[in-house]
Amino acid sequence: MSGPQCCSNPPTLNPGSGVGHVEELAGFKTYVTGSLDSKLAVLLLSDVFGYEAPNLRKLADKVAAAGFYVVVPDFFDGDPYVPERSDRPLAVWIKDHGVDKGFEDAKIITDCLKSKGVSSIGAAGFCWGAKLVVGLAKDVLIQAAVMLHPSFVTVDDIKSVKVPIAILGAEIDHMSPPELLKQFDEILSAKPEVDSFVKIFPKCAHGWTTKYKVDDPTAVSCADEAHQNMLEWFAKYVE
Repeated sequence: MSGPQCCSNPPTLNPGSGVGHVEELAGFKTYVTGSLDSKLAVLLLSDVFGYEAPNLRKLADKVAAAGFYVVVPDFFDGDPYVPERSDRPLAVWIKDHGVDKGFEDAKIITDCLKSKGVSSIGAAGFCWGAKLVVGLAKDVLIQAAVMLHPSFVTVDDIKSVKVPIAILGAEIDHMSPPELLKQFDEILSAKPEVDSFVKIFPKCAHGWTTKYKVDDPTAVSCADEAHQNMLEWFAKYVE
């Protein structure tokens, strides 16, 4: 189960953030940025706070500026996790927003992108969203995967990955501690047919890539480094 780290530093959601726009994609409200003309798409799958998180949209815009058509769907139907709601703790909220349904929703989005003429798809998942990405990577529904401070991802998941995957983790992470990430790395290293990259960011905590404080230069720098690693992975394999 997602723990306190998943809920710390909640973002101030802003439906108007980002330079892109919101449109309906396969029945889901989706933040869209970048040009479809590139035929190269990147799917960003959020943590429990959803698609209106300003730092997530800022990252989507950064990926779009690198030449990708980027989509950030709302798989929570306008119902992201709200820490202030004491009547609905995470253990209750997640019953309505399980990763199994999220994975089925993600498959709908990848099908929709392909129907629009997209020829190659990369997917990145943050915390909750990482479990969806590993599912897509197991079923070869994408060409490249990136997981950032993943939650719920298991050794068995990693054993079944069939596309190039990068895993960016934090030194301080109860959901995916360094010991687990090292196991993932060992498994992937034994699969030469699947290119992989595993990196543990020292002194960083779960959620650092999207829940950083914009006025904290060190936090911003750590997040930027992870974003650059993600972009390099997609530039290499989403082509």
